[in-house]
Amino acid sequence: MLLAALSLVACALPPRADLAPSRALTADEAATTAIGQAVAQRAAAQPAGSSGIHPLPDGIDAFAARMLLAAAAERTLDVQSYIWRDDTTGRLLLQALREAADRGVRVRLLLDDNGIPGLDPVLAALDAHPRIEVRLFNPFTVRWFKPLGFVTDFSRANRRMHNKSFSADAQATIIGGRNIGDEYFDALVEGLVFADLDVLAFGPAARDIATDFDRYWASESAYPVDLLLGPGRSADLAPLDRIRAEVAADPERRRYLRAVKGSDFAVDLRAGRLSLEWAAVQTLSDDPAKGQGAVARSDLMASELERLLRKPRRDVELVSAYFVPGAEGVAAFTALARQGVRVRILTNALEATDVAAVHSGYARRRVPLLAAGVELFEMRRRGGLPGGSSSGSGGG
Repeated sequence: MLLAALSLVACALPPRADLAPSRALTADEAATTAIGQAVAQRAAAQPAGSSGIHPLPDGIDAFAARMLLAAAAERTLDVQSYIWRDDTTGRLLLQALREAADRGVRVRLLLDDNGIPGLDPVLAALDAHPRIEVRLFNPFTVRWFKPLGFVTDFSRANRRMHNKSFSADAQATIIGGRNIGDEYFDALVEGLVFADLDVLAFGPAARDIATDFDRYWASESAYPVDLLLGPGRSADLAPLDRIRAEVAADPERRRYLRAVKGSDFAVDLRAGRLSLEWAAVQTLSDDPAKGQGAVARSDLMASELERLLRKPRRDVELVSAYFVPGAEGVAAFTALARQGVRVRILTNALEATDVAAVHSGYARRRVPLLAAGVELFEMRRRGGLPGGSSSGSGGG
């Protein structure tokens, strides 16, 4: 009887009816912003339809990029993440979003509900700001012990949103592997540090991400936090009110912020001289209806990637923290290698991964991949980092 009652409670999400529609800026609207004008000036000498791309392999640069976009936005900030930590960088970025909203910028924050431990009060309080709206993807109804949702409603609870984007004025976006948290930004973490990669993109790629964000924002799996948490209290913003003073009072965190502000990347971006690679870019993501279990496998991103893998003629380079090709993936990479396409893949070694079970799914595919001529590279655990830290790529 108790389990049945818990099941009923855990499955009862509130209705989403009568949500006010919202959308990203149109191309014409975005073009009038300072970012839009700067992008247009740089793009004028490039092939029509190309996007400007700058890779962000360094964690400090990746954090600086997000802080600078938050400060530069004039009209909109759309932010999406799987994990958002209640730590130094997480609080600084939430405060940056709040300060943007105070300037009149419309802020939409979409977070997966599985990766925000301890943030419910702060998110509810932010949502009370007239220029901020927060939604949670595929939320848990039981807030005090979310794992209960996996026990009582596993099929739904197991469908998570791993998308990450940070977009300003629908003209500049950061997409890639990093969630929000100190371990992703080289920010004084003891223990596991994630080596990851984002890209800063301008132009058509940024507009594609803005359109994709709208799809997820409007999806049946995205719930306004006020439906789940009730009205927020301004007193719950105290951690954000204090964060800058706490950083200023801590020598280590103060040094980190100095490194962020003084990085070559940050200096070049502020000066408008950041180097960009201009190219045609295709963006891919799953249909958000996947969160409802309402998408055919043939329409998922994995199937689209399989189709793309039939097209290369010279080389394929793939970086994945959690590389589990399966039999179909092995067959696809083998076919490419036998056609003379050079295939190189980088993933975590067992000692560097944070999910050993995932590594086992890859390890048994190594021999057939190597036999086919695929080049495999494994990132090893790095010793000797401050505080006994180690690094690998990954983190969801």
